[in-house]
Amino acid sequence: MRLIHTADWHIGRMLHDKQRYDEFEAFLVWMADAIESLQADVLIVAGDIFDTATPSNRAQQLYYDFLKAAGQSRLRHIVIVGGNHDSPTFLDAPRELLKVFDIHVVGQATENLADEVLVLYDKQRSQPELIVCAVPYLRDRDIRTAEAGESIEDKELKLVEGTRKHYREVTQLAVERRLALKADIPIVATGHLYTNSGKVGDGVRSLYVGTLAHVDAGVFPSELDYVALGHLHVPQSVFGQERIRYSGSPIPMGFGEAGQEKSICVVDLQKGGTSFERHPIPVFRRLEQIRGDWPTIEARLCELSATGEAAWLDVTHEGAEVLGNFVERLEQLTKDTQLEVLSKKDNSRLLRNSPAPPPIDLKEQTPEQLFELCWSKSQVPIEQWPELKQCFAEVSQQHDEHDPRAT
Repeated sequence: MRLIHTADWHIGRMLHDKQRYDEFEAFLVWMADAIESLQADVLIVAGDIFDTATPSNRAQQLYYDFLKAAGQSRLRHIVIVGGNHDSPTFLDAPRELLKVFDIHVVGQATENLADEVLVLYDKQRSQPELIVCAVPYLRDRDIRTAEAGESIEDKELKLVEGTRKHYREVTQLAVERRLALKADIPIVATGHLYTNSGKVGDGVRSLYVGTLAHVDAGVFPSELDYVALGHLHVPQSVFGQERIRYSGSPIPMGFGEAGQEKSICVVDLQKGGTSFERHPIPVFRRLEQIRGDWPTIEARLCELSATGEAAWLDVTHEGAEVLGNFVERLEQLTKDTQLEVLSKKDNSRLLRNSPAPPPIDLKEQTPEQLFELCWSKSQVPIEQWPELKQCFAEVSQQHDEHDPRAT
């Protein structure tokens, strides 16, 4: 059986107030074609299908258009789990209807762990082929009971142990189900979480990456033949184990991922073992960061302009020369081209050494950066910073987990 693993689509995500629907549509059309060319049997999407809990009509249209196209392909099954950006109730609403088309959706954890154990059958629906432990993003309330007076360490331990217990129990159910079926078939699990050794890309809250629970390799039982992870946008294996992987996001979530090759995971599940390869995703829109003095910037802009390729740019001047007309120069060089500068900064040496720092562009700051700026300007003692970070991390996570559709 051949499985494709992808995650973190974030349909509807914007970049510096720019809509990116054309990129998402291009990716989903490419994905539908890749399913056929790679002769895949199962598709797993490990969370964060949408960027917000209330996706726009356009984002929903792209999602359902893809499901329609994929449902008419050679795929036998599609498994979708919710991520922290997704609305569980929105994903789950059409679940019973989609199941008729062998599209299995698990938007959130429930009190019944068996809801996460999916047995996937062949085209004739007679022989079981695969068991999927479809574990969605585990919210705090799913795996931890809060108690008064808990320390940060207590919360951390409870979150990790709660995650470990959840995977242990759902895997045990899968093993028992396999024994009952008397079928020698693989077991695959999904996850949308942080791991100890994971590399973080753009679009992932860096503040609570460092303060909230990170799981280790022991969380995933050895009975699992493959673990399809989402949440981190950099494609990677973790804990030195090829069977535990993040697929990464399909398009760059920000300029920090501009030079990163995006890919999907192609997994072959065979009796002799599991094999894996990354299949690259084309670049649907070039993103590029340009850093340096003005001659460096000018030369690179001229090179890009000569290609005729459309690109969004993040330009930072770091030379010694003070450019009073920095913005005008950029506009002149990009006029009548396919280049668009979405972010521009003049960090010349003289400006960096001046008593008054350059003004802060609030649009380019993350919530974490603004929070740190606030406490630094308030002269909060440095020994209080760790606790403040933890509190802000928890508030941020609760905000991300909030489902406005829930009643």
